[in-house]
Amino acid sequence: MLLHQGTKRTYIHNVKLASLLGFTAGFVNAAGFLGFAVLTTNVTGHAALFAERIAFQDWATARVVALWMLLFLAGAFTSSLLVSRIGRNQQYSYVIPVGTEIAILLAVALLGHRYNGSLAGKELFAGSLLFAMGIQNALVSLVSGSVVRTTHLTGTFTDLGIELAQLLQKTRNDHPLLRSRIKLRLAIIFFFMCGALGGAYIFRSLGFHAFLAPVAVLLYTLVYDVLRIKLKRYYYQWQNKGGNR
Repeated sequence: MLLHQGTKRTYIHNVKLASLLGFTAGFVNAAGFLGFAVLTTNVTGHAALFAERIAFQDWATARVVALWMLLFLAGAFTSSLLVSRIGRNQQYSYVIPVGTEIAILLAVALLGHRYNGSLAGKELFAGSLLFAMGIQNALVSLVSGSVVRTTHLTGTFTDLGIELAQLLQKTRNDHPLLRSRIKLRLAIIFFFMCGALGGAYIFRSLGFHAFLAPVAVLLYTLVYDVLRIKLKRYYYQWQNKGGNR
């Protein structure tokens, strides 16, 4: 899911990535909103809120909202920098960004009960989640070649509307490609919504411990790819040894 990039990626890789990380983003968005009354997977609404707070001269809140937007940007910047430059072995370049996201969500799950509703607490916890979602959005976009975006649905619904209209044009000869793209958009929307519903229900039952669910999903994603790399390596080594006998 995360290992293959460029021409090595297939439609199935993107569907798996969209399903698991779309679910994660939807879960974090719903649980984060219930926990901190802040949307934590995109910055669109924060731009409007920032403008409103400036208009009402609420400088303290405006500063916090500006910080949240910068943290999302910082997460995306950090993820991109790590993927493009880390180490000599590029096949593991996604491990640190995903590991960072896991650490942030785990910290929120274990320490979220200390949130007391203060502006400082909201600034810290919501800002941490925005940073984590910035990491995820940039990572998924880079790995998939900007085909998959998992932390918001605005662009996905726009692309879906365009592709549905194109599918109705009988003169086009790329209908199979359009159908595969439409299925991918629908998968992102479906699993984001499933994650949001799961986040809302589980948060009502478990409180901040609900954030352990997306941690588990990310761990599965990480372990799945790392194990596949190692298993393939052992398989090729075994094949080479067999061929040299």
